[in-house]
Amino acid sequence: YSVWAIPPEDVGARCANLMTALRSEFGGPHFHPHITVVGAIKLTPEDALRPFHVTVDRVAAGSFFYQCVYLLLRPDPHLLETSAHCCTHFGYTNSTPYMPHLSLLYGDLSDEEKRKAQERANAIDDTLGGLTFQITRLALYKTDTEDKTLKSWEKI
Repeated sequence: YSVWAIPPEDVGARCANLMTALRSEFGGPHFHPHITVVGAIKLTPEDALRPFHVTVDRVAAGSFFYQCVYLLLRPDPHLLETSAHCCTHFGYTNSTPYMPHLSLLYGDLSDEEKRKAQERANAIDDTLGGLTFQITRLALYKTDTEDKTLKSWEKI
């Protein structure tokens, strides 16, 4: 399972449009806009959250499939506390420090393709940097990280 913070509808729609455009040019599976709070954990379906705000820093690229191109979020204390609380509550230990982000594209792209995807994302919507929005919902998803098609992923 994974716990996701769900952006508000207007931000989700903007990100979904951006994600669709990037997928059409660079490939990759379809997934819903989300901020992973806790990933790949074993637990029972529970869901709790105090609303908090997040702010986009910039479009960035990562080094693996699930962080190919994403919106890097500023490390807001409430988001960090929510992640830490969920990790503690569900008994999850992160192997790397938590990096708040909202993925835009999953894939195994070259560095050049990632750079082009970042440029394309900024060309499609150049007003994302500094965007602040409120998170009022978390979602629990069953996520098999071996399934890169995401077809087995389901909202619980």
